[in-house]
Amino acid sequence: MTTPPSSANSPTAPVPDPAGPSRTRSEGGGLAVRLRTGFGLLGPRRPRHTLPVDQLDALSLPIGDDGVVVGVTPEGQPAVLGVNRPTPYDVLLIGGLWTAQVLALRAAATGARVAVETGRAQHWSRIVQAVGGGQSGMTVYDVGRVPPLGASAGSPVLVIRDCGMRPPRGRVVSAPWQSVLTLLPYLSPVAPRLMRQARLTGVQRVSPDEAAEIGRVIGLPRTEYEPLPTLADGVTLWCTDSDRQYVMTQPTDAEIGLLGAARRMD
Repeated sequence: MTTPPSSANSPTAPVPDPAGPSRTRSEGGGLAVRLRTGFGLLGPRRPRHTLPVDQLDALSLPIGDDGVVVGVTPEGQPAVLGVNRPTPYDVLLIGGLWTAQVLALRAAATGARVAVETGRAQHWSRIVQAVGGGQSGMTVYDVGRVPPLGASAGSPVLVIRDCGMRPPRGRVVSAPWQSVLTLLPYLSPVAPRLMRQARLTGVQRVSPDEAAEIGRVIGLPRTEYEPLPTLADGVTLWCTDSDRQYVMTQPTDAEIGLLGAARRMD
């Protein structure tokens, strides 16, 4: 019985290429060999992504503001509050603790550290347990006891001042990457100063007299401040120097389980 000659001994058999068992070495060498042995590999060939000039107007990108979703507008669009900023940013909320706590939870979810300055720490204990305390979560401090927080672009901070009707001037103020939100349950003698200082003011349901005073300080037309005494729970009028927007804060199931339903009164 004869054994057929091995292909390795055949004068016409190809020489195995070190780059792989299915490749053969080219006698010409040069660029072909360099490509097959892994040097200077060419990528896949695909058509270029191009768009004719006459179709540019149809191009749209789903990019909007980044930050904390504070609710939805009357048109059903998300309203976003950017609290992580490279410049100092002061926010005043004349409203309920519930809304401030929702904002704290959502700010923490974006990666911001939340520092709460309050005289009623018991109202924040469940939220701190849910978020987690320490430098990477939420921390509660007594009034006037907030230390320097070391805010930076990689570790932004939101300070929430829940210090009653007459909050003292804070030792920790707004700074780059450190925004401050001051909560006032109702209008107080310090409110006009805080409204003028704030870059953004949120107003929830107040009395008619308070509504008129807020309209005077902020410069709201009568048609915008007169509805304030009739606002539903969870509705806030957010005001800047140039813009006004009613926003309904809609809690998630997790937020309802932790904080309950939306409410104006604490």
